[in-house]
Amino acid sequence: MITGPQVRAARMLLGVDQKRLAELAGVSVPTIQRMEAKAGTVGGAVESLTRVVEAIERAGVELIAEGAESRGVGRGVRLLQPAEGRRGDAGEPTGGAE
Repeated sequence: MITGPQVRAARMLLGVDQKRLAELAGVSVPTIQRMEAKAGTVGGAVESLTRVVEAIERAGVELIAEGAESRGVGRGVRLLQPAEGRRGDAGEPTGGAE
């Protein structure tokens, strides 16, 4: 559903700290910390996860699942999984003049 890096990125896009996101979602700061610490899909209490996702989306950030299309309009970012053999896998830009 949602990954730790997505929670962290959404919070950064909103410009809020963990305490403020916890307040907006009605969960504890340790809950946000645990979610953000997960490298993969966030588990735990469904109610807490739902509250965090809803708070993020109410604040104006759309969480996009892997392979899904955006349902809204506006600017956005998507974290791509590295393709095998693609230049830039080591953090180098994939385009531009050489």
